[in-house]
Amino acid sequence: MQKCITSLFVMALVFSACHRNAITGRNQLNLIPESEVQAMAFTQYKEFMTANPAVPLNTNKDAVMVKNVGDRIISAIKKYYTEKGLEKELENFQWEVNLVNNKEPNAWCMPGGKIVVYTGILPYTLNEAGLAVVMGHEVAHALARHGNERMSQGMFQQLGGMALSAALASKPAETQNLFMMSYGIGSNVGVMLPFSRKNELEADRLGLMFSALAGYDPRESIAFWKRMAAASGGNKPPEFLSTHPADETRINELQKIMDQTVMQYYRK
Repeated sequence: MQKCITSLFVMALVFSACHRNAITGRNQLNLIPESEVQAMAFTQYKEFMTANPAVPLNTNKDAVMVKNVGDRIISAIKKYYTEKGLEKELENFQWEVNLVNNKEPNAWCMPGGKIVVYTGILPYTLNEAGLAVVMGHEVAHALARHGNERMSQGMFQQLGGMALSAALASKPAETQNLFMMSYGIGSNVGVMLPFSRKNELEADRLGLMFSALAGYDPRESIAFWKRMAAASGGNKPPEFLSTHPADETRINELQKIMDQTVMQYYRK
C-alpha cells in the first residue's frame, strides 16, 4: 500500500511539473520555476565572472568578435520571438556576452541569457560563422530549457524532487554542484550531466536557425563539428564534447536539415 501511495505521489509530482516549451512545443519535466532558475543563474554568473574576469573589449579583438556575434544572435532571437508572438518568454532575460581566458574548449548560456565563451574554443571555431554555431547552439539549450530539464531530473533522482529553495537551504553544496553540472559552468565541475539525444538535436536545429537568422552561414556547422570530433584524436574528448557529442550521426542529422535551413532562414 505504501509503495502504491508513493508511486501515485511521484506520478502526481511529475505530471504537475510538466511544462510545454514555447519554442519546441515539447512537454518537459521542470520541477523548478524558470524565475527561480534564473535568479540562481544570475547569482552563479556573478560569482563566476568575479573569479574569471571578462577579457576587455578595448584591448582584445577576439572579445569584440564574441560580443558582436552574440549581439547579432540575440537581436535575431528577439525579432523571431516577436514575430511568433512569444516576446513574453524573453521578458526576464538580462542578456550579456563575455569572453573569458580559459584554455578549455567550452561555452555556455545560462537561463536568463548570460553567455560565456572560453578562449580555448576559438581555435576550433576559427571564424565568426563557426563561433555563431557554438553560441547559437548554447543559447538554444537555454531557450529550450534543457538545463532546467536535466537539473529537474537530477533533483528528482538525487534530492527527492524537493523545491529549489528547500534544497538550497538543506543541501546547498549538493544543489549548487548540481546546477553547475547541469549548465556546464566552470572547468572543474566533475562529470557533467549529459544532454539527451533529443535535447542535442533540438539545440542543433534551433541553433542552426538562430545563427542563420543572424546572417551567418549555417553550413559552417558541419566543418566546426568535424574539427571538434577530430580534436579528441581517439583520446578523451574536450570538455565541450562531454555533453555535445560530435560524431557522424550528428553531422548526418545536420546535413538533413541544412538545405531547408539555408533556404528558409539564411540571409546574407
